[in-house]
Parts: sequence; C-alpha cells; structure tokens
Amino acid sequence: MNEPAGIAASPEAAAESEVSGDAVSPAPHGPVTLRTVLHNLREWWTVHVIGQIDQSEVTERRREEGALSEHYLFMTAMSGGIAILGLLLSSPAVVIGAMLLSPLMSPIMGLGFALAIGDWNWLKQSVRTLMIGSVMAVLLCALLVFMSPIQTITTEIAARTRPNLFDLFVALFSALAGAYAMIRGREGAIVGVAIATALMPPLAVIGFGLATSNWTVFSGALLLYVTNLLTIALTAFAMAKLYGFRSALSKGQTKAQNFGVVAVFVALAVPLFFSLQQIAWETNAQRVVSDAIRERFERPAQLDALEIDFASAPLAVSAIVFTPVIRPDAESEITRALSNRLKRPVALTLTQTQTETGAGAAQRAQLSATREQEAAAASARVQALTTRLSLAAGVPESSVLIDRNRRRALVRAKRLDGASLAAYRTLEQRIAATEPEWTIELIPPTGALPATIGFGDDGPSEQGAQALAVVRWAAQRLDRPVVLTGDREQGEQAAALLREQGVTVELRPELGTLRVAWGDEG
Repeated sequence: MNEPAGIAASPEAAAESEVSGDAVSPAPHGPVTLRTVLHNLREWWTVHVIGQIDQSEVTERRREEGALSEHYLFMTAMSGGIAILGLLLSSPAVVIGAMLLSPLMSPIMGLGFALAIGDWNWLKQSVRTLMIGSVMAVLLCALLVFMSPIQTITTEIAARTRPNLFDLFVALFSALAGAYAMIRGREGAIVGVAIATALMPPLAVIGFGLATSNWTVFSGALLLYVTNLLTIALTAFAMAKLYGFRSALSKGQTKAQNFGVVAVFVALAVPLFFSLQQIAWETNAQRVVSDAIRERFERPAQLDALEIDFASAPLAVSAIVFTPVIRPDAESEITRALSNRLKRPVALTLTQTQTETGAGAAQRAQLSATREQEAAAASARVQALTTRLSLAAGVPESSVLIDRNRRRALVRAKRLDGASLAAYRTLEQRIAATEPEWTIELIPPTGALPATIGFGDDGPSEQGAQALAVVRWAAQRLDRPVVLTGDREQGEQAAALLREQGVTVELRPELGTLRVAWGDEG
C-alpha cells in the first residue's frame, strides 16, 4: 500500500521516533523565545477564551438590565432606606441586608462596557440611570434622617467619611468579580452584594450629611462614592477590553482612552494612599509608644491609661505606670526615645504610682487591668465625642477643646451656608442629649438673631418663646449684649426673661412689634 504524500518517512526516522517515544510531535524549528510564548498565549486566549463568549448576547443583556425601570427605582429606594437605618443603628447586619437589594451594579457595569465598545448612546443611558437612582437614594435617606429622632454620627457613619487606598481596592476587587461573572454568564446576587458594598452605604451617608447640614460628613462620603463609582466603571471597562469586546474607535483614540483610564486610577490612588499611610502611621505610633514605656520599667510594672493626641504639635502623650520602683528620669528618657523613633517632637506626661510587691502587687495588677479597661472605654467615648463635635462644627478634631476633669467640651463652629443660629443650637442639643454627663458648648459664628419676638395675651407666643430661647443661647455662647426695640410692656417681659439667664439687655421702647438685634460690644 502506498502512503499519502507528506506522511512517508524513512526507516531510520521511524526507528528514531520509536526510540524517543515522540512519534506525533513535530521537530522544533528553532529556540523558544519570549515573543513566541506571548504569541502562542495570545492565540490561545483569542481562540479558547474570547472565542467562547457571545459578545453580542452579553452586550444586549447588559444594555437591557442597565435601563431605567420601575424595578430599578423601587429596589434602589428600598435599599437606600434600609442602609440608612442600619447606619443610624450602627448595625452591620442591617446594612448587609440593604446590599442584598441594591440594583446599582447594572448601570455601572453598563457604563464600563459602553465605554469599552464606544457606544455613546448606551453610555449616556447608563449615566442617566445611575444619576437618577443615586439622587433618589440620597434624597430618601436625607428625608428619613430628617424625620428620625436619632441623628448621631455612629461609628458606621464615621467610618465612611475618611476614604483611603483600601476602599479603592474593595471597589476594584468587587468590580473584577462582577465583570468576570457578567462576561462569563455567571452573575448573581452575591456579585450584586459585592458591588453594593462599595456604593450603597456611602450614598446613605451622603444623605445623612445633607439632612444634618454636616458638610464634612457629606463631602467625605461623596469622595468615597465617586472613588468607588469610577473604580468599578473603569475596571469593567478594562475587563471588557481584556475579553476582546469590539470598539469602533481608531487606534489613536483607543490609546488616548487607555491613557485616560490609567490617569484616573493614578489620580484616585495617590491621595487615598497618603490617607492610608497616615492611618498606618498612627497605628504604628500607638505600638511604638506602648513599647517604649514598657521597656523602661521592669516587671511587674503595669502600663495604665495611655492616650495620644495625633493632631497636636508636638505629639501629646499621656500615660500612667504602676511600678514598685519610681524612676525620676523615666519621663525624659522615654521622651527622647520616642522623638528619635517617631521622628517628631513628643510631649510626654508620665504619672508613676508606686505599688507593693507580692500578693499586693497581684491585687494592684488586677486593679490596674480593671482601670485600664475603664480608661480605654472612657478614652474611646471621649474620642467619639470629639469626632462628633468636629464633624458637626465642620472643623478639625484639633479645634475641639476637651476638659476631662470637668467633663466639658467646647468647639467653635465654622460658618455653614444657610445655617441659622437656631440650627447651631439644635446641633449642640443633639450632641448634648447623647452625653448627659458632659457640658457641651458649640460656639456659633456671629449671625442674625430672630427678626421678631411674638407675643400673645398671656406673654410670649410659641414662636416668641422659641425666638427668646435662641437669643438667650446665642448671647451666652458669644458673650454679647442684645437690644430689644418695640412695645414697652412686651419688651420689659422679654428683657426680664433674658436677664434671668445672665444676658445683658438694652430696651428701646417704641411703637410696633418687638424686635431684637445685637448690641454694641464692650
């Protein structure tokens, strides 16, 4: 039998093949290079990965699911409502429940896919759907917060006002999982939760900041939302490009598009990196300070209440040490050591308390542990109060004055657009209600007093009583006199009420409604 052309081989070649055991493998044509490997890998990816995906079906499904619909609006509203309640209650479980309902994944993924294939109509549709849903969620959350008796900044809310690089990575990995599942046709509720993790809670916190006129909270949550939104959309764009979704753009336009995506990622990552670096430095500094103090005292010495004020200059550190042997030079030695290790000036206040040894030392150690727990809890509570006051006043935490011994907290508020004196008084009352053992004083910026003070037959009307309360509070906080102008009898009644509270009042009788204004200082 004759063999087909191209298959016949010499007996010597056949024998050699049998000996080598590789009768079906072609002989190499040259050395294997990196270029060859990359070419083969690219060919495999094109045939066995991209070739297995129905791009038109994936694109059409993303287009339909990202459209504005009744289902999308309703589920977004329900998700936002549950999220803000979970944040107010500081309940992670409730917040997770909100993520299970959130439909925000579809328009954001649609945004990334539309950008990848250059479909500008789809891009505009996705932006419109996302903006309408986001604004609706923010307004609903703001309404719920406005009507809620609880308007305290919880730890869950405060955690979403200081974005860092880790938040960007959460959004990045969520988007990678979501885009992969959608392209491969395996999307589901779990992927939706991953996307909602990065978007729905920040939206709810934006609504909280809007309702409470707290622009520090509002701007911090808005920055986190925009960061996560752009990260997810651009990651979806990159995944679509990786899986070969076709684009109508020219080669030059594609290069410009890719450069823009990289530039946005870098612009987001740089400030978030510095924020994360500061948080990491503070955590490391806490450990360094604790170790430096313990190194100077032998066992069974115990380190008690340790507090660090990172906003102060120099860095303020205070601690209590229970030790059998008092070391007079310990404070100066530890201060020098901390300054060298932290590369910052340090002001240390170290209190040494001498303890007995033996059984008494064990009792002291137990007492010290109990006190340390109590001090840590008190310190955490003071820190939380400081954070709430700084956010309410719109100023850094370093501007909040805390007197632990007298349990008094004072902060001078930054001027907020549209905020009246009554609004500042309400902010102070809300924070004071959560700390009944503390005296809270929020000093407002000088603003206009209530225009008039209404009176009825039996004295100040309800409006008049409220106006007098605002006048009294503002005059006390700003330490300024007021002038009452109008009906003599009404003026005398109002002046008497204000003077009882220590307010300096000048009365100028004349015909007409009783009015109030600031008097001359000094």
